[in-house]
Order: sequence, then C-alpha cells, then structure tokens
Amino acid sequence: MTKTTSAGVPTFGGASRESNTAARRILDVILKDLSQEQTVKLASELFEVVSVLDSSTSLRRAITDGSREAAAKAKLAEDLFGKAVSASALKLVSEMSALRWSSPSNLGDVLEQIAIETEAAAANLAGELDQLEQELFDFSRIVMSDGELRQALNASKFSGESKRVLIAKIFGGKVSASTARVIAHLVSGLRGRNIERTISFYAGAIAARRERVIAHVEVAVALTEAQKEKLTKTLSQKIGQPVRLNVEINPAVLGGFSIRFADELIDASIVSRLADAGRALAV
Repeated sequence: MTKTTSAGVPTFGGASRESNTAARRILDVILKDLSQEQTVKLASELFEVVSVLDSSTSLRRAITDGSREAAAKAKLAEDLFGKAVSASALKLVSEMSALRWSSPSNLGDVLEQIAIETEAAAANLAGELDQLEQELFDFSRIVMSDGELRQALNASKFSGESKRVLIAKIFGGKVSASTARVIAHLVSGLRGRNIERTISFYAGAIAARRERVIAHVEVAVALTEAQKEKLTKTLSQKIGQPVRLNVEINPAVLGGFSIRFADELIDASIVSRLADAGRALAV
C-alpha cells in the first residue's frame, strides 16, 4: 500500500505524486459548492468507491491503464459509478481516473486520502476540526494502551461492520459527530495495514487538510482586528472553507503582505513588486 512519512503523511512517487497534487486541487474546487451535509455525503461515497476498487484487481488495472486515453478511463469510471454516487463524487472519481498513476493501487490510495480530507473539511465546516484532531489522538492513546482492543481491531476474523459496532459501543456519544464518522471509517478500512499505521495515515491526511485552511500571513506591521476579519472573510470565500490566519510580523516585507496557504502563494509585498520591476527592466 501507500508509504507514509514518520508523521503518517501519505507519500507517492512518479506520476502518482503529480496526480495526488492534482486530485487535491480538484477536491478544493468541488468543496467550494458543498454544504457540510453534502461534504459528509461526498466523503462516504468516496470511501465506498475505495472499497469497490480494493475488491477487484482487474478493475484497478483497467481504470489506471496508462495505455488508454484519459477520456476512455474517465468514461469507464462514469459507467461504473454514475448511478451509485452523487454528481460531485462522480466528477472527482472520473477526473482522478483520467490522471496517470505509477501503480494501479495508487488510485485507491489517493482516493482514501481524499476521502479522509473530505471528512476533515466537513469537520471544519461544522467547527469541529480541532476536536476531531484531539479526539483522534485520544483514540490512538486508548488503542495503544489496551492490548485486547488493539488485537480485536487488528483481527481479520472480525468484519469491518463488527468493528464499527464495537467502537460505537465504546465511544458512542463521547466524541463529536465528525470523530465518530472518521473512527468508523478507520476501523473498518485497514486496507492491509494494522490499526496503528491506519491511525497514523488518517492523522496525516487530516493534518494535510488543515494546512489547506490555515493562511500564513507575513506583514510589515501588525494587522488590526478589522483587517484580520476582512482578510479571513476574503480568503474563506476564495477557497470555500473557513480559513484561519497565522500572522507573522516581518519588517523585510516593507509594506503590503505575503500570504501562503497549502501550495498557493499570494505575494503583494513591496519587495516582491520591486523584484518584478527589476526583472522587467532586465528583459
């Protein structure tokens, strides 16, 4: 399956690395138009697609076949899932199928990561993202300290549904709705990993989504509360998700601002504009 860093962040090589980046951008666009309830539904549908892909080696190979035209692979995904999922899920799956993948299994791996990030996006819309991360950490500590529970969750003789029931009995009503959904997906979708690595994978994907909704702002002087509020509102509208500001005072900015979130950079500092002017004069 997918490799992860020590922090649990999924890593991919070759074509799959580029496709992973593209898939997350596609997700960002789709999330802009969805409510919290629709985002939850999208996540559930993506997990279902992952299960379908995991069930058939021939399907994974057909839908990721590098010798086939991108349009043909997208059409195959539409034929397979068009009547089973929403328009948003179908758009995401078909566009991801059209991308190039280093390994047939990587499509399912990235879809799983995208599904987890979608749950994190739903938690963000519900104001539960901080709680989700803390409760997932607490869940991890409980699992690591309880050998009997860890053994039960790792046991292949128990179905995913029975593990969901077990977790619901233990944690039902004690965690947020976002956390309950994430843990249910987690324990029933080990996908060849043990419970420890699966928790790490989920935590890494949730942290990756958080990075896409935290705006790192550099300014020469401190922002007023009114400026922070306006900037937060503008950025939230831009990406379609509630955004948080992480403001850093940097005299080198020399006026204006520099904003980075996820893999995007908005640089309106005087230094940047002077550099642009210098490059223009050098042409």
